[in-house]
Amino acid sequence: MKYEDPACAYCPPEVRACRNGEAEARGPGFCPSRVDPATQEDAHAIYGEPETRKIARESAVVESAGYCKWTRVEEIIEFSKRMGFKKIGIANCISFVDHAYVLSGILESHGFEVVSVACKNGNIPKEEVGVADSEKIRPGNFEALCNPVAQAELLHAHGCEFNVVMGLCIGHDSLFFKHARGLTTVLVAKDRVLGHNPVAALNLADSYYSRLWGPLKPAKPPKLPVAGRRDG
Repeated sequence: MKYEDPACAYCPPEVRACRNGEAEARGPGFCPSRVDPATQEDAHAIYGEPETRKIARESAVVESAGYCKWTRVEEIIEFSKRMGFKKIGIANCISFVDHAYVLSGILESHGFEVVSVACKNGNIPKEEVGVADSEKIRPGNFEALCNPVAQAELLHAHGCEFNVVMGLCIGHDSLFFKHARGLTTVLVAKDRVLGHNPVAALNLADSYYSRLWGPLKPAKPPKLPVAGRRDG
């Protein structure tokens, strides 16, 4: 079979040859090393750029140093220190203001300057982008549009070198990433139903959250193989 697109999601746990430097020799037919080695080579060359090389190196060192020891917050702190960042921006959902307050204090205790901007800044009415009253969460009331574009612009305008996203809605986070001009990481991925732990839906896709499957669900849907549950 000739594959046209990479499909790493289907790589069996016992293969995953790229972990051992054997992708070209043992990778399945859908492995990126077999499907599109030219794009891989172009991407590989970018690591020769000084900034990209530094980011990649410090990321790898933080991964190793804190492996299964440091929380995500600690990793953010260590990465920021290794990168030499002085000013960190927080782009948070307004529902996470209290968490942003704690994070801001923690970052400041390590000597960082912190700028924080909540999603509802600017109090733009949702009607301005075409949202009908019947499409609001609470029809009949004023509802402010989430404003990730301004979050990105404000953090950039105020000199942030690194941005931390906390709980932005789906799509709003995408707009933030699109307009952010500094490096960005995610501390909290919003999932109102699962306590902001979206991976739980995948862990339980064959049981409690079987409703996730669409009409083209395969007869034997994929499950998480126990042997495959490993971090990077």
